[in-house]
Amino acid sequence: MNENSNEILRKVRKVEIKARGLSRQLFSGEYHSAYKGRGMAFSEVREYQYGDDVRAIDWNVTARLNHPYIKIFEEERELTMMLLVDVSGSNRFGTHHQFKEELVAEVAATLAFSAITNNDKVGVIFFSDKIEKFIPPKKGSSHILRIIRELITFQPTQKGTNLAEALRYFTNVCRKRCTAFLLSDCMDSGYGDALKIAAKKHDLAVLRIVDERERTLPDIGLAKFYDPESGSTTTIDTSSRSVRHSYQQAFALQEQLTLDLLTRYGIDNIELNTGEDFVRPLMKLFKMRS
Repeated sequence: MNENSNEILRKVRKVEIKARGLSRQLFSGEYHSAYKGRGMAFSEVREYQYGDDVRAIDWNVTARLNHPYIKIFEEERELTMMLLVDVSGSNRFGTHHQFKEELVAEVAATLAFSAITNNDKVGVIFFSDKIEKFIPPKKGSSHILRIIRELITFQPTQKGTNLAEALRYFTNVCRKRCTAFLLSDCMDSGYGDALKIAAKKHDLAVLRIVDERERTLPDIGLAKFYDPESGSTTTIDTSSRSVRHSYQQAFALQEQLTLDLLTRYGIDNIELNTGEDFVRPLMKLFKMRS
C-alpha cells in the first residue's frame, strides 16, 4: 500500500469516527423522530366493513372474490435517504482551516450514519454541471464507508454548477418518495422549476454550504482572483470601497434570491459555515420537522 493510499485511509477513518460518533450521540433520536414514518406502505387487504373509506377499496380483489375488500396501509418503517452532493469548483474554497468540500464530506457522512442507524438505505448523487456519479441506495456499514471514501477522493470531470440538472436527475432516478438533502452553496440560477418538482415528489431539505470570507472582499489592494468554475482570472482593486460594496451587495442578492426560492416552495433549509460546528444547525433542522 503506497503513501497516498495510506493517507486516504487515514482521512476516511477520521471522518468515519467523527461522523459515527455524532450520529450515535446526537442525531439518531432527532433524525428518527423527524423522518421516520413519512410514508404509508401497503400491508394487506380485508373485507369491507360499514364505515370504511370507499377510496381504499381494492377493486381487483373485490372483482375476483365477488365481495368488497379494502387495502390496509401501515406506516413505512424503512426509508431511503438521498444525498445530492455539489462537487463543482466553488466547493474547493475555504478559510478557517477547512474547505467547503471538507465540510460537505463530514456532514454527508454524519447524515449517512444517522440513516443506517434508522435502518434506512442511503444513496448519493455527485454533480457539477453534469451528473458525475450515482451511487444507488443500499444499507450497511460497508456501503457507508464506500460513500465516505467517495466523498473524500472523488474528482469531478467538470467544474461548473447545474442544480437544475441534478434535481431533474434525482426526480427521474428515484421513483419512490424519499428523504433527500441537497448539499451545495447554491451558486446557480434557473433551477426553480426543477426544485419545485423535486420538493413536491420528495421530502427535500437544502443545506447551504458557506464560507464567511465569500461575503466580503478584504482590503488588500490590487489582487488577482481565480474563478474555480470558469477557470478565468481577473485583477480587482480591493482598496476601492465602491468595489467592495458592489461585491458585497451582489453576493447578498444571490443569497436572498436563493432563500426566497426555498421559502416559495416551502423547503426547509439551514446554513452551514466552514470552520464552525454543524451540530446545532442540523439539530435545529431535525427539531423543526419533528
